[in-house]
Amino acid sequence: MIILFDGVCNFCNATINFLIDRDKKGVFKFAALQSEAGKTVLTKHNIVSLTDFDSVMLEKDGKLYQKSDAALEIARQMDGLWKILYVFRIVPKFIRDFFYDLVAKNRYRFMGKRDACRIPTPELRARFL
Repeated sequence: MIILFDGVCNFCNATINFLIDRDKKGVFKFAALQSEAGKTVLTKHNIVSLTDFDSVMLEKDGKLYQKSDAALEIARQMDGLWKILYVFRIVPKFIRDFFYDLVAKNRYRFMGKRDACRIPTPELRARFL
């Protein structure tokens, strides 16, 4: 499973750190949407131009999940009580995505932005594409 994220977003990077700390089995791999690996995944799913990096994406079993669908599917794959969050799947997608978009549009204001994508530490490098 590959999680694609906005590599210059501090909020997104904090979320990736959160996931790494809780993904003890190493189920997830990560790639910034802006990276070559990220662009390759997007091209595979016929997304040739992505100018707005405001959605986390999850590629799982050949399917690409976006926005709240991706976030809930990621929670579903996590160990522990995080799986419970998947119950929000019953909320209609347009409502879930409204709140997802609200956070996504304000993420730079909440936590700022980097000048470049994160560089993983040597011990985490294998988990980044």
